[in-house]
Amino acid sequence: MTSPLPPASPAFLTGRRALIVGVANEHSLAWGCAKAMHGAGATIGMTYLNDKARRFVEPLAQEVAADPFLPLEVRDSAQVDALFDALRERWGTLDVLVHSIAFAPREALVGRVADCPRDGFLTAMEVSCWSLLDLVRRAEPLMPNGGTIITMSYVGAVEVIRNYGIMGPVKAALESAVRYLAAELGTKGIRVHAVSPGPLATRAASGIPDFDKLMADVTHRAPVQRAVTIDEVGAACAFLASDYATAMTGETLYIDGGFHILG
Repeated sequence: MTSPLPPASPAFLTGRRALIVGVANEHSLAWGCAKAMHGAGATIGMTYLNDKARRFVEPLAQEVAADPFLPLEVRDSAQVDALFDALRERWGTLDVLVHSIAFAPREALVGRVADCPRDGFLTAMEVSCWSLLDLVRRAEPLMPNGGTIITMSYVGAVEVIRNYGIMGPVKAALESAVRYLAAELGTKGIRVHAVSPGPLATRAASGIPDFDKLMADVTHRAPVQRAVTIDEVGAACAFLASDYATAMTGETLYIDGGFHILG
């Protein structure tokens, strides 16, 4: 049977509406996604964490004509409500949701997983994993014709990475959630993926102890002998959101120069 693939086009996301959550600055993985999807023709909506972050994110939002552009602290249900109210009012429907949010208090990242304080663990899980479930639950009614949901993971979900600490179990939970969401939403045409990039010098990564050493090790050992870029991550996410990936769901897609194959 012939696959109903669209013809090759640089604007393969024309007509799609993509909400990008988690842009902190020009180094963010989420910004790579916003740029790539905008370049492929998608209409972009973006969020920023708070007033402090807005001055870094607003120029980027203007670059991709993001509208809506609203604050979002995922633990604040009023802000989440306001965001989805705006999406219903301005767009009516949603085609793509990019969830690029991760956080753990410093006391939860330092030291052994066995010693992680309860509050730190719960905060990391709420912000980094449960927030995906909350956003998906709200996005689902806006995707009557299907859609794509993408979240960001890391190889520390399946391997023990030095100094990654409690974020390893949290990302493992996130990847498991992706598989369950994909199974539950597949009949509605909603595809759900995790993307697992190699380490990048993002704001979220800055809290990992000895991150520079981790970057150097990956750059030295990865088959491609270099770090990946946010543009490469963004291009892969744009592909996942397109009609070229309609038979893919529940995946964890590694974009790490092959580092994960080394074991």
